[in-house]
Amino acid sequence: MMKAVRYHGRRDIRLDDIEVPKCGKGQVKGLTLEDLNEYLGGPNIIPSTPHPITNEKIPITLGHEFSGVIEEVGEDAKDIQIGQRVAVQPIIYCGNCGACRDGLINCCDKNGFVGLTGWGGGLSKYVVVPRPAVYEIPDAVSMEIGALIEPIAVSWHSVNISPLKKGDKVLVLGGGPIGLAVIQCLKAKGCEMIIASEVASRRKEFAKQFGAHYVLDPTQDDIVARVKEICGGVGADVAFDAAGVQAGLNQALKAIRAQGTLVNIAVWEKPAQLQMNDLVFRERKYVGVTTYVAGDFRDVLDAIAGGSLQPEPMITSVIQMNEVQEKGFTALIEEKDKHVKILVEVSP
Repeated sequence: MMKAVRYHGRRDIRLDDIEVPKCGKGQVKGLTLEDLNEYLGGPNIIPSTPHPITNEKIPITLGHEFSGVIEEVGEDAKDIQIGQRVAVQPIIYCGNCGACRDGLINCCDKNGFVGLTGWGGGLSKYVVVPRPAVYEIPDAVSMEIGALIEPIAVSWHSVNISPLKKGDKVLVLGGGPIGLAVIQCLKAKGCEMIIASEVASRRKEFAKQFGAHYVLDPTQDDIVARVKEICGGVGADVAFDAAGVQAGLNQALKAIRAQGTLVNIAVWEKPAQLQMNDLVFRERKYVGVTTYVAGDFRDVLDAIAGGSLQPEPMITSVIQMNEVQEKGFTALIEEKDKHVKILVEVSP
């Protein structure tokens, strides 16, 4: 048996004893170090009825942003060594739908995630995943940083999908983990004008630290007017919405220039309204992105190893499994201004 933090329902997180998973053909098994996210607004992605691929439902072992050490390799997975440190790409996909056949596993019709829809998760001592899901962590990158690869890959993919080009001016809505990672990725790709919009004082400081040239507060600043002023009267070329709130969406649509692009990364908890005429009469574009594609994990690992991405300050606390409720979820709710990423050390 092993300990695992499992989601039983909204605001119901428990430290359970569960069976140790077995390593099968084409799989690898490892010890984990998990990055804690906010799972108290669901169940949204977490299935309350059997998931079409994993056939699992609540209670689900949590943890989709994690690194680990290989302890066992199954048949047909001998190309990776026991003891290797790895980051885990948690996407679960069917391989048969139109999106999967096109290579877009992030857009799978039945998609899910290790740590959200089944197959175990990072908040347990051991987890078993398919061999293609693990990426070797370079010697220059710590295990702690390895647990950040997943959210940074989301941001990396978002920047890659956007029409960003040299000289573009960019607006980033939201200074949470994804928004801050977008700022870092923009800087790594040479963006010379980054404007961030965020309310929380500590996260505004992080935005500056990670490369934002201007940091605005939507409770104090007229975001549309200030962005246009900073951008010479025409607005931002590209905006990234990592906040997912209606007021921010309304501001972003008006703050981008004619033929500008708004890229939505946020997962919305409520239906949003899109003012179509703000798009139509300025020929603006609204683009949705989700997670990452093949190559993004390796590109992020290489960028960190090479020094162009330096995300370590995002880690604001490291806790143990038995502290997840008090120092993890509760801290993220009641002290959200103080935290970006809380790591859970599953196996010291």
